[in-house]
Amino acid sequence: MESFDVIMHPLRAFLVEIGAYLPRLAVAIVVLIAGWLIAKGVRFAVVKALRALNFHVLTERAGVDGLLQQGGSEKDTTDVFGLVLSWVVILLALIVAFNGLGLAQVTELLTRALLFLPKLLLGLLVIIVGSYFASFVGKVVQTYLQNAGISDGELLGRITQYAIVVFMVLIAVDHIEVGGGLVQDTFLILLAGVVLALALAFGLGGRESAARLLERWFPSRHRDD
Repeated sequence: MESFDVIMHPLRAFLVEIGAYLPRLAVAIVVLIAGWLIAKGVRFAVVKALRALNFHVLTERAGVDGLLQQGGSEKDTTDVFGLVLSWVVILLALIVAFNGLGLAQVTELLTRALLFLPKLLLGLLVIIVGSYFASFVGKVVQTYLQNAGISDGELLGRITQYAIVVFMVLIAVDHIEVGGGLVQDTFLILLAGVVLALALAFGLGGRESAARLLERWFPSRHRDD
């Protein structure tokens, strides 16, 4: 009889733990289902609101939607914003569910992911606004240089546009804190190398090319001289 009690005691303890755990598991499942439904509603509402505000027109003119389509995506930037915000709700539901189950390590990992998503959204917004501004400035520079008689106005306008885009991307990456400054440092090193190479090229063997380029840009001024 004593040996039977010895065998049954761990089994009873295990069944008691299971019985205490099942309600918490049921609550976690309910929280996840509710979070999933709320996330779908949030995604639908966000996409509808952004399209009502013509946000998709801004992203299309900024060229961001074109980049997504070139990457094989059938969604535009507005859909991406809705998807990211829906994942914010899903992560909140997961955090509540796993916290109720006592899984502290999983909860901490999900909390870090949740804190990253708002930074990602703001970084995307910076890139979108910056790309739109870069396109506007590039067209202004192109028009001004062409009116000034500079034949390479279109090229210089595009260079101005791309320079602004790169600068805004660096700001976004710095805000998202991707790579701990490695991306910014790598870009600055590459930029310094390009500038140095151009300087050496013009200084050592490109003076005649530079003179011809200036002649193309300012033909009347050089003839007057």
